[in-house]
Amino acid sequence: MNRKILLRLILLSVVVISVWYKSSAKTETETVTVPDQKESVIGIGHRVTGFSANDDMGNVWKLADNLGSSYLIVYFYPAAMTGGCTLQACSYRDHSTELEDLDVEVVGVSGDSVNNLKIFRDAHDLNFTLLSDIDGGIAGLFGVPVKEGGAITRTVGGVDVSMIRAYTTSRWTFILDSEGKIIYKDTDVQAGNDSIDVIEFLRAI
Repeated sequence: MNRKILLRLILLSVVVISVWYKSSAKTETETVTVPDQKESVIGIGHRVTGFSANDDMGNVWKLADNLGSSYLIVYFYPAAMTGGCTLQACSYRDHSTELEDLDVEVVGVSGDSVNNLKIFRDAHDLNFTLLSDIDGGIAGLFGVPVKEGGAITRTVGGVDVSMIRAYTTSRWTFILDSEGKIIYKDTDVQAGNDSIDVIEFLRAI
């Protein structure tokens, strides 16, 4: 074969392989991984299996250890220290007396780190537990949709703090009875009215 033709074929092969490699690498880099979430049919009457997570103090919180109250509110929210989530959390804080009268425990769940949750709790004097669902596992258990995380900057004590979260969770609320069975599910939560809605529901049953 003519030497010039052979060299051209070799160069063409190198170019093709190079283009294929770069294309494959780019596709792999741009892929965003979110928690595996099979389509959930969890709803009223379903029993939630046990789960655990770190709370805002860094301690391990277990569902099995917190079903002693008559009811457990598990509410999912997108991100600590953001407008709607702060409104929702402060509403639960401000209605703590009514919730205690109904023998209710409240836990808020998000993709925030424990450190983010400490900042959130202290900044707004929250009086209930916040759970760090950094791998999206609890959201997946309840069938709550999640998407990519993000980062925000907030001024805390005069210092700018970057708050990074692994995932952004949809705003859904559940109520579990003392046996872990779901008796209430709201997938269209209005942040400012959430605590009022659950109180009215519990007073009516």
